[in-house]
Amino acid sequence: MKISVNKIFIYLVLSIGAFSMLLPFYWMITTAFKTGFESLQTPITWWPKKLIWQNWSHAWQAAPFLQYLINSVIVALATTVGQIFTAILAAFAFSKLNFSGKKVLFGLLLMTMMVPIEILIIPNFVTLSQMKLINTYGALIIPWLGSFFAVFTLRQSFNMIPEQLYFAARLDGASDWLFLWQILVPNAKSSITAILLLQMIGSWNSFMWPLIVTNTENLRTLPVGLQAFSTDSGVNYPELMAASTFVILPMALLYVCFNKYVVIGISNNGLKG
Repeated sequence: MKISVNKIFIYLVLSIGAFSMLLPFYWMITTAFKTGFESLQTPITWWPKKLIWQNWSHAWQAAPFLQYLINSVIVALATTVGQIFTAILAAFAFSKLNFSGKKVLFGLLLMTMMVPIEILIIPNFVTLSQMKLINTYGALIIPWLGSFFAVFTLRQSFNMIPEQLYFAARLDGASDWLFLWQILVPNAKSSITAILLLQMIGSWNSFMWPLIVTNTENLRTLPVGLQAFSTDSGVNYPELMAASTFVILPMALLYVCFNKYVVIGISNNGLKG
């Protein structure tokens, strides 16, 4: 079987890309088995001379990671469920309902996607401070219950459902609520799953916002807990890499299991204007 030069070039580029993506994970896991000296020595060692298994148990005991894990699960689930619910309702309104200023409002909200998230940190912090929500689960959850990226993606998916189907359902006596949950949502499950997965990963990996709005360990999340390995005397890289593996592994497995929905939901349903 002959392989064209173009295919060889494509496979080569993809292989280089895959290698560059996997290398940091390989380095993280191998460093977690090294001694502190070996993790810093030059030239670097690509495989530990001796596997130090104690780094993993020490990393878990260095901070209350069980509490951090519980907090991360609570925040990730709450923000994901809340964002999916609000996105479904808003996307339905922009896709199937007619109301005054619909196009103008959609355009204004679309512009907010161009605003860097860092710009919103201070206004959000001041608002939550005035509401006495700093250092609570509310501060970790409430600002992320809405996402116009999710609304935009679902609107594109809902737009693929013919208007005639909506009018037919209305003539048969179906309410907007019934049409939304029994027809639109089942037909948009790939987009919903993609948004769910992306939000879950984003919330799980969030570092800056939980660091800013929490000041006690019982509310810290896993990424913030990694600070325990950075002290005035230096950074314990083997234990830090072991703890980082604890943080990354759940989301990595989740993505491997559901990555096809991200591709289908974003590429197919996100292209129709």
